[in-house]
Amino acid sequence: MSKKKRPLQQPALRPIAPNGGRTLEIETSRGSYLRLPVKTPMLNGDDDLFRALETYVHPHARPGDYLFISEKVVCVMQGRIVPYRTIKVGRLARFLSRKVNNKIHTKDFKGFGHGTAVAMQLVINEAGYLRTLFAAAAAAATLPFGIHGAFYYLIGKQAKSVDCPMSFSLYPYMHYAKLPPLRPQKVAREVRARTGLETAIIDANYRGAFTLGTAGEHLAESFVQELLRDNPAGQSEEMTPFILVRKA
Repeated sequence: MSKKKRPLQQPALRPIAPNGGRTLEIETSRGSYLRLPVKTPMLNGDDDLFRALETYVHPHARPGDYLFISEKVVCVMQGRIVPYRTIKVGRLARFLSRKVNNKIHTKDFKGFGHGTAVAMQLVINEAGYLRTLFAAAAAAATLPFGIHGAFYYLIGKQAKSVDCPMSFSLYPYMHYAKLPPLRPQKVAREVRARTGLETAIIDANYRGAFTLGTAGEHLAESFVQELLRDNPAGQSEEMTPFILVRKA
């Protein structure tokens, strides 16, 4: 029997405003685009993605828009979050987490990320023990040559998308680890089929953005990174998990 979904709050249609420190318009190699963050109430595991899109995104959408969906909201609705205190941490996770340069104790510190043993354990669980060891060895071997990012390239996007604790400070999610979304490519295709909008499931933070699943001919990875390089959805309490992008 399918779980009964709660009724969604019908929002007043308000003018879309940028999140703090961002702008709606951005210049890319393809020209200027508007990034329109769509605000919602707090969504949780009792909500349905397609009903949320119909309620909150549809009133703002226009033909030809691109739709970007935060992987966090997909994970929450899929139940892909776990209390971080329940995660059993091994020696490899403790060792590798100490090697993550998250710039703690400096002005550039933005968060612990995979620099926590709990987060690194989830990375290992997702990528697999041997793949993680191989990626770590490759990263150690290439770093002296100025090559950065080998570890994350080799463990893959799904494992890279692990986050613990949740990187925004909304209760109760600050106490949960986030696993990667299930079948993000399939989710993106279903959203496009229902909305008619080219769609990407994205993981974005202060370092930029990358896609986990796309459905559209124009959503090349390099273009997505240009559009979302300042994370217009925000990273804390903005509650704008959907971004509509259109030509300015």
